[in-house]
Amino acid sequence: MNNPKVIEILETITETTDVKTIKFDFEGDIIPGQFFMIWIPNIDEIPMSVSYIDKKVKGITFKIVGNATKELFNLKVGDKIGIRGPYGNGFSIIGNNILCVAGGTGIAMIAPSVESAKKRNINTTVLLGVKNKNELFFENRIKKTGANLFVSTDDGSYGYKGFVTSLAKDIILNNKFDQILTCGPELMMKKLLEISNNISFQASLERYMKCGFGLCGQCCIGKGLRVCKEGPVFDETTLKKTEDFGVYKRDASGTKIKF
Repeated sequence: MNNPKVIEILETITETTDVKTIKFDFEGDIIPGQFFMIWIPNIDEIPMSVSYIDKKVKGITFKIVGNATKELFNLKVGDKIGIRGPYGNGFSIIGNNILCVAGGTGIAMIAPSVESAKKRNINTTVLLGVKNKNELFFENRIKKTGANLFVSTDDGSYGYKGFVTSLAKDIILNNKFDQILTCGPELMMKKLLEISNNISFQASLERYMKCGFGLCGQCCIGKGLRVCKEGPVFDETTLKKTEDFGVYKRDASGTKIKF
């Protein structure tokens, strides 16, 4: 599992001007929230959360943020990439009424969790937060599940005007949720934890990764927790004890980068 398997791209979908989905054959079992290490030949290897989970086909959805993702974005059907994984711990859905909150490209990771919850007949409310309407994707996909969907935009160009955490605060106060699942900017997730009213809480964190399976320690947070191994999904008990959650991350050299 720790050697890349070279696979052929089956389908590409342009979600927005800089967000794309790539699908490929993979018949293994995957839990929503887990990730692959994606090898772009001659460029780099990077972690990517699983955004589509079918029996025989899996997918990743990503935004152009650097050279590796730019090269990946430009690949076409029939081109080849390498995959390792899946790695990490995914979401553990509990209860009968859950709230899923996603910001930016965190929408990609949340979507399979929503689909999984609805298949189990769990009442699901979904909040999608983006800067403006042009950055929104997967809206119709979420609607097809029958989940209660709300969209927020920072500039008010679509849906609720304001941060998704402000929308979440109102919805949490007026509903009784058994669990909150979230993925997105870490400052957003930290604020969401603060207003979660002691509801069971799980957040997916992102850190710089090299190996993907717990060997190198590059992605450690708190007191030796490896995001690739103990995470990327952590619960509220762990997050409350993790001093760097929502405060800083580290780059490839280990330098602290404040959020």
